[in-house]
Amino acid sequence: MTGSAITGEDVLQDTVVKALQARAQGAGVDNLEGWLFRIAHNASLDFLRDRARNTVVPLTEDVEAAPIPEADIVAISFRTFLLLPELQRCAVILKDVLGYSVDEIASIAECSPAAAKSALQRGRAALRQLAQAPDDTRLPLMSGSDRRKIAAYVELFRSGDFDAIRAMLADDVKLDLVNRLQLEGRDKIGLYFTRYAEETRWRFAFGAVEGQPAMLVFDGTGPMERPAHFVLIDWSESRIIEIRDFLFAPYVLEAIDWVRLG
Repeated sequence: MTGSAITGEDVLQDTVVKALQARAQGAGVDNLEGWLFRIAHNASLDFLRDRARNTVVPLTEDVEAAPIPEADIVAISFRTFLLLPELQRCAVILKDVLGYSVDEIASIAECSPAAAKSALQRGRAALRQLAQAPDDTRLPLMSGSDRRKIAAYVELFRSGDFDAIRAMLADDVKLDLVNRLQLEGRDKIGLYFTRYAEETRWRFAFGAVEGQPAMLVFDGTGPMERPAHFVLIDWSESRIIEIRDFLFAPYVLEAIDWVRLG
């Protein structure tokens, strides 16, 4: 729905928080799974509105489209799904990936069954058209400065020079161990680097995830065909202001676009 596994994880966390708050306030729930999907759907729409991602594929003809096999759905990139209007995106994912009925989709998306059915047909037709378009996958575009910063960060990890990394941290740097822990302040995140220094199995490489510069982390005890997880770094000039480490959210890699560079 969000077009990104990284931001999708943020929406997932927001969904869980909203669900827990609603239950604490006594919200009655008849269908727990459908209720959670409705919260997730609305949280996704809130995110999309905040980011003003309004690019859509205009389809006005009524089309009776066949279901898309799940294997084909998985092969479609997040960026392609993002070209669909929100309701079409929701309908295809819920029906062809998760197996929901049209009536259930209508309940989750808070629309009529007729609107849900129409969105499903149009979404299927649009994805088939988009699948026939030439593959436009390209190496991520990044500035020379961004490339040098992340490459230097990765090299320091490889050499174990964590003191040099600590010297690059802003005083109010934030650490987000996604799905596990959040800390703020350079004095509070020192143990993060200590733990990496003690772990010998990880191998580090410079790359990109969904077009963003990233440190790819491979498990040296197994096949090195794909990363075990990845780390994103945000900078303010020459200072590191945020570290997002997906060590505890490896599932994000299941359908993510990544590339090893350098």
